[in-house]
Amino acid sequence: MAKSNKTWGEKYAEINAKGHIVKPVAKDMMGMKKGQLMLIPTPDMVSEVIKEIPKGEVKDTPYLRKILSERVGADVTCPITTGIFLRVAVEAAHEDYEAGCPMSELLPFWRVIGEKAPITKKVSFDLAPYFEQQDAERLSL
Repeated sequence: MAKSNKTWGEKYAEINAKGHIVKPVAKDMMGMKKGQLMLIPTPDMVSEVIKEIPKGEVKDTPYLRKILSERVGADVTCPITTGIFLRVAVEAAHEDYEAGCPMSELLPFWRVIGEKAPITKKVSFDLAPYFEQQDAERLSL
């Protein structure tokens, strides 16, 4: 299998271009019931919810899924694609940081990543500076 040479930012844009989808759940799975309307979001949709989380607060993926489904009138949001698109957004933000973007201008993804969150094992970089940012935000309140 060939490795993709696309940056995370390119992947983010490519997925966004496809748009979101709302469709019925085909069968009971992952806490969703057959027939419920399910949102398959975009990385932009995930990012917009993250940007709205107040400084100093930390939310989780179920929170993202709840807000996303409410916004489009769906019953549920796909947990798999939400996790994937969260990672795409996080990796793209880290690329921006590595390219010199100041932390104050980044997507504040540290507001949705607890130290025990599943994504912490999947990202390609050290989360320590972002956990420091999380702590700094909490202390500044």
